[in-house]
Amino acid sequence: MDTLALILSIIGSLNWGLIGIFQFDLVAWLFGGQDAIISRIIYTLVGLAGLWCITLLFRKGQHADRE
Repeated sequence: MDTLALILSIIGSLNWGLIGIFQFDLVAWLFGGQDAIISRIIYTLVGLAGLWCITLLFRKGQHADRE
């Protein structure tokens, strides 16, 4: 789950980078616009992945304590 969340977060950050630098939304372009259901699903999954990645910050310290 952690790897999937990191991959989705990377996809989201690359998309935001494209939006910021070139004003180009790759997800919307690939899947038919920002209002397309598949685009909204991807945006939602990326957002949930970002929330999941927050937990990695706290779990990282716990892994070091166990080793």
